[in-house]
Amino acid sequence: MNPPESSEEDTPRRGRRREDGRGGPHRGGRRGGWQTADLPSAADAASWFAGRLPEDWFSDVDVSVDREEITVIGTLKDADVEGAEAEGRLSRFRADSRDVRISIALEAQGRYARKVSWGARLGDTEALFTHVAAPVMTRLRQPERRVLDTLVDAGVARSRSDALAWSVRLVGEHADEWLGQLREAMSEVDKLRGEGPAV
Repeated sequence: MNPPESSEEDTPRRGRRREDGRGGPHRGGRRGGWQTADLPSAADAASWFAGRLPEDWFSDVDVSVDREEITVIGTLKDADVEGAEAEGRLSRFRADSRDVRISIALEAQGRYARKVSWGARLGDTEALFTHVAAPVMTRLRQPERRVLDTLVDAGVARSRSDALAWSVRLVGEHADEWLGQLREAMSEVDKLRGEGPAV
């Protein structure tokens, strides 16, 4: 497993200063907690990108959002291209669109306070140009650590960190429907919270 590519190539780093003057990028946190008190909503991100992206780039655009990142994956219009030709076409699009993508990413970062990552697909071929690999700290008891160590000892993962990422991907694949329902329920809670009285 190779380390994931950083998003810095296509999205320059631009952190805001903290109010206490210590500097560094401003970070958001868990939904509804103190960490998200000043994290802007990205509920309209898909609509914003639909209006902001050049019309001749994509036939369809998927926009996904979490606390750290907005990922934009567009489908190029040359649908009949496959294999190495598709890979070359995606590589050409990446190079030709870089300056415009950086400009759009900077606008979106100012609006949503999240990094923007880019990708494109052409037929069955998909390329993720950039993405954020955000560190997540957790405390595990011995039985949980033994699970990770078993994955490392068996050669499934190189480290506990890789084993944990592998486990999260596996859960995501097998619990996709349940996670989707959970996200919908959280969106409703956020909507109700926004309509409630100010405290």
